[in-house]
Amino acid sequence: MSDTDLCLERLIPAPPEQVFALWTEPAQIIKWWSADRYEIPASDFDVRQGGRWYATFQPPGGARRTVSGIYRVIEPPRRLVFSWAWLEDDGTRGHETEVTVTLEPISGGTRLVLRHQHFDSVESRERHDQGWSASFDCLVKMAG
Repeated sequence: MSDTDLCLERLIPAPPEQVFALWTEPAQIIKWWSADRYEIPASDFDVRQGGRWYATFQPPGGARRTVSGIYRVIEPPRRLVFSWAWLEDDGTRGHETEVTVTLEPISGGTRLVLRHQHFDSVESRERHDQGWSASFDCLVKMAG
């Protein structure tokens, strides 16, 4: 793994089918993605291979930011791959990264492994590490 790749692992107290649903049902996604008092005032998730998605994040007292991508692989209930790029101030898509989520059944639940790859800087990777970690705390609560 390079300095511009992120790998996170969590043990989720729910079966892979339930965890996969939390990643693919739009109403569920925005609940656990909105960690750290963030709101998601606008989103759309066309959860199918080749489908587009976006989510607009509103931090407390901060400026809205929108991230978007395309679902590349959907293999229920074990694997999900999608692109990820923040919109720039001028509306163009910024640097694109790729997220791969794998779900493995284990005793007592699911091992979730997230690989978020190809960041353009270590600082960007670290910001996403913080964001995903906070969101995963919400995911664990929702699944439990």
